[in-house]
Amino acid sequence: MGEERSGFRDAEVAARAYTVRRMGMGDTSAAERSPGDEPQREHGDAGEKDYDVIVVGAGFGGPVAAYRCARAGLRVLMLERSARVGEKVISGLTIPFYGFLFGPDFIRDGNPPIERPVDGIINYIIKDIDAGDIEVDDSLRIPKPLSPVISFGYNAYCRPFCQWEAEKAMEAGAELRTSTTVVDLIREDGRVAGVVTDRGERIRARLVIDAEGSQGLLAVKAGVREKYPPEVISLADVYDYRMDKEDVDRVLGYTLRFCWGWDEQRIAPPLGHGNGLMVWPYRESVHFCQDQCLRLDGGEVPNLRRLFREYHDNITGKLPWWRDEVAPRAELRAHMWEGFEIFVGLDRRLREMPSVTDGMILVGDAAGLEGTELCDGVPAAWFSADIAAQVAVEALRAGDVSRDFLRRYEERINDHPIIQWSITATNRYNLRYAQEHHDLEELKRYVHNGWGLGGFTHMSTPLMKAILRSLQENPAVLSSWIRMYFRYFYNWLHERYDYSEGKPAPDRAGVREPVVAQFIFKAGLRGLDTFLRAGGPLIRAAAHLLEPLSILANPVMKALLPLVEALVRGMVRLEPLLQPVSDRVIDFIRRADPSTFDQPHG
Repeated sequence: MGEERSGFRDAEVAARAYTVRRMGMGDTSAAERSPGDEPQREHGDAGEKDYDVIVVGAGFGGPVAAYRCARAGLRVLMLERSARVGEKVISGLTIPFYGFLFGPDFIRDGNPPIERPVDGIINYIIKDIDAGDIEVDDSLRIPKPLSPVISFGYNAYCRPFCQWEAEKAMEAGAELRTSTTVVDLIREDGRVAGVVTDRGERIRARLVIDAEGSQGLLAVKAGVREKYPPEVISLADVYDYRMDKEDVDRVLGYTLRFCWGWDEQRIAPPLGHGNGLMVWPYRESVHFCQDQCLRLDGGEVPNLRRLFREYHDNITGKLPWWRDEVAPRAELRAHMWEGFEIFVGLDRRLREMPSVTDGMILVGDAAGLEGTELCDGVPAAWFSADIAAQVAVEALRAGDVSRDFLRRYEERINDHPIIQWSITATNRYNLRYAQEHHDLEELKRYVHNGWGLGGFTHMSTPLMKAILRSLQENPAVLSSWIRMYFRYFYNWLHERYDYSEGKPAPDRAGVREPVVAQFIFKAGLRGLDTFLRAGGPLIRAAAHLLEPLSILANPVMKALLPLVEALVRGMVRLEPLLQPVSDRVIDFIRRADPSTFDQPHG
């Protein structure tokens, strides 16, 4: 297993052509370094001075906390155990839209390295794979001409994305050291006062933010958490395939594909104890992923290595679209495994374990904030890291890093609508009951409510609450969201990302810009900006008054779901007629000056 994973590192799959521009690093050129090429001590030796904040881990959450704290003027040190940032999260994933809309503004308004927009999910409910008896639920879909510019999320490889975040944190003033493992905590007067590294260094800080992920043990050593039981831990089995972009575009497009089947078919992990075949399309590659809990009901510990191979061979050899469309065009380049704490949020005792102690805050997976249905831990990592940084700044300014003061972090986490919905959704877990009853309608209902349009009967309230809170904080965020979708799609078309060596934007001298369309687009957004500024107080007041009513969004959506589904189906049937409109929108974005979609400054 280790040999296969090592081969993935050698292939540099996750990084693609990504490298990081390094400034002021001696004779090392821009194209030769990325965060973590060697152990780093930037802005001085970390062992020689104390810090306001030490952030442990440079995955998705750590750099967000480091960025926020550094921007607030704090002395921040970020420690990463891997030799290269992102190396320990070497696979890929889908980051749902709400992470970008409601997460850190430097990500929303920036140019992070995305691999492909996602416009929906096709669910295959496999009743009898040998007989070809398969039902399809493709209700969760954004129809054209909105798709693919407006998306449900973005597929990304973890390593380049985490490197991008780490570079942003360093630009803000944070220091980064890689190849540095935190093995223990410094304790003084009953509080955490710094960390001890694997080199024996003792680095002091007024506050430690633990963002080391699901495999870290600092929280256990600090007495804040206990080891999670194996029934809430899932092991993901991921195959990464090379595939020409033209083939990915034609076969998979912008849509995720999930497969669900009865246990006796041996084509997927047991229902409710893992996920069946899940396929993510990237720019020039495809991920096959399945995962299964480390312990099943009754205490059974499955032989996952043997079972994963059996599931993989059965479904890839029998599922028509994989066997006939993907397999002939895909070349396996990596096979990897990764554990994550999928069901912590469903166990009340585990969910209510502390996330703070004197001098220390836990964020993301370290705090058990993995999404239970979409396995979408990234938004919660971003949200929690943002909140942790806010509380860290408040605590240090108040000169109080006691557990009592830091509990405001837990209060804000518990009040965050997206986090609480994502860690307590039950459809994935409840699939086990459909298997137990062998009830097809029950299986279809859970799938529809978890990964179909029915999901909005559960997520509409938290989404509406998050939208209204965002408008209360800053009404101008509405135009930022619009620019984000267009800018991200432009970046996807041209591989235009900060610090990247992807394909450059077209030579502007040879491009016939859509002058009229650009003028209309810019004028429209400027008008919207003016309206949002002028109407800001009224918008804030209205959003504040409406927020309590957001609790009605779920039941209203449930009542209107048949109508909404009919409307979506009707729009999908009209797609052949709307295709020219979609093509013109994409052509406009392709030829536009990229500054058209940038966030205005000042």
